[in-house]
Amino acid sequence: MPRLVVAISSRALFDLDQSHSVFQTQGIEAYCEYQIAHEDNLLEPGVAFPLVRKLLNLNTLLGDKARVEVIMLSRNSADTGLRVFNSMESHRLEITRAAFTSGASPYPYVSAFGAHLFLSADPDDVRKALEAGYAAATILPLENRTGKRDSPQLRIAFDGDAVLFSDEAERVFRNEGLEAFSASEKAAARKPLSGGPFMGFLAALHHLQSLLPAEGSMLRTALITARGAPAHERVIRTLRAWKIRIDEAFFLGGLDKSAFLSAFGADIFFDDQQSHCASASRHVPTGHVPLDGQLKAG
Repeated sequence: MPRLVVAISSRALFDLDQSHSVFQTQGIEAYCEYQIAHEDNLLEPGVAFPLVRKLLNLNTLLGDKARVEVIMLSRNSADTGLRVFNSMESHRLEITRAAFTSGASPYPYVSAFGAHLFLSADPDDVRKALEAGYAAATILPLENRTGKRDSPQLRIAFDGDAVLFSDEAERVFRNEGLEAFSASEKAAARKPLSGGPFMGFLAALHHLQSLLPAEGSMLRTALITARGAPAHERVIRTLRAWKIRIDEAFFLGGLDKSAFLSAFGADIFFDDQQSHCASASRHVPTGHVPLDGQLKAG
């Protein structure tokens, strides 16, 4: 049975700001004592909680066709991680597999669990996972937590270059400017871009979509890119060559992405540019994909 596997850290899933503050100000022993003393206190949802709930809810629709699995990867110890397990159970999240590494980076276990995506609040762990060739993103604090995403439909949005696609075109833009980028992309319009770190995750999502009812699908994807004409054609032909469908595509020609992400109702948006992520995270859950970590395609 095919699976989509997402690995997530405890600080991305739950609001652990208070206990993390104890760790930062008082050290590991005080943190351990605090977590054990509060292990029966329910943790509140974190930024990625709604995303995880919607991912797991897809299992009801998929039946025995496929399986969505969420894995907990945490720097907690098993002792301090009991509070996390108790909170997952109380929130009725069907998460049964976990790795607690007692302070060590958990990124090596992304591969061991066969995860398609790793979400963490720790940028160092994310960079290491990207360098190892896995799709990974740093979950940023959500400025506007009052924004409602009550729809049961799961909506995932991606930037293009250095996320879905390699950064080959973006390097031209950074080194030579917009005019050279536009000319280069127009000349290479019929040459598919290489895959970026999130290509494998998008392909897994596309496969799930093919198993879900087509009408009113509970999973919808979007490409939201700063590219505009004439750089649009290469993107369209690349996705066609990959045989991957994107439900909605926005070629913004440099416009700010946040209004479009809000209108799309993204449950999460992935981008490599910090400025875009900072703007987006004021409106929707956002995962930063640090460009300097992208050495291999996922």
